[in-house]
Amino acid sequence: MINFNGTITDQSDQIKHNRAFLYGDSVFETLRIIDNKIIFWEDHYFRLMSSMRIIRLDIPDNYSPDFLQENILKLHRLVSKNGHSRVRINVFRFSKGKYSPFENTASFIISCEDIINSEYIINRGDYAVDLFKDYYLDSQLISSLKTNNKIINVVASIYAKENGLNNCILLNKEKFVAEFINSNIFIIKNDQIFTPSLNSGCLNGVLRKNLINILKKHSFTICEKDISTFDLTQSDEIFGTNIVQGLFSVSKYRKKDYSNNISKQIIKLLNDNIS
Repeated sequence: MINFNGTITDQSDQIKHNRAFLYGDSVFETLRIIDNKIIFWEDHYFRLMSSMRIIRLDIPDNYSPDFLQENILKLHRLVSKNGHSRVRINVFRFSKGKYSPFENTASFIISCEDIINSEYIINRGDYAVDLFKDYYLDSQLISSLKTNNKIINVVASIYAKENGLNNCILLNKEKFVAEFINSNIFIIKNDQIFTPSLNSGCLNGVLRKNLINILKKHSFTICEKDISTFDLTQSDEIFGTNIVQGLFSVSKYRKKDYSNNISKQIIKLLNDNIS
């Protein structure tokens, strides 16, 4: 039994040995479904399997792409009213033990939210960002995984709300730009596009990977490199990408205002390449 906010109650089997809840011992994928199709499913699947291996979580034989996709779509069809949704699949170690688990058994939980739009739409109006410098990201392999340990992102989002910002830019310990709170970051300067390399500690985003390939295919000049805070002030446009929103454009960083002319072209390319 447990005491939950003053009430003695039975402990759920879903929580008792759920190490995602107890220790953040979990990896997850956030998915976008459009017209009943998981966008970039193969990339999500292989990133999930790779993340499971890195945290030494046993991969069950039945965790095939078809098996997981079937379970995702099963819930999606019950929740979505128009064939579009946002899905999160958490895979976690389900085992007795404290820091040292008795087993490396995997379990999953899938959740789903309905989405109205059938394509990515760029944001309108003001979108102000600034640096978050209370804490910094590590630039090691495990830091680039989508794990349940996102406390820096949570605290940064509270900081953004307290300061009237729409988002914050996270830095790594070398004080280079890593990512936004909830997305990868790109800057545009003189028609060239730059994004932090994976060595920065940024998330190895599925949309990041696919957008880089799309941009190269359409003759954009794009470079993965260390980006300083000074580079932000010298850029013409700043935008972020994640699988749910697609692309959002920054209108203001500190005292500088930014355009979104090329960002509008990019989101059109993105929609054309997932239809």
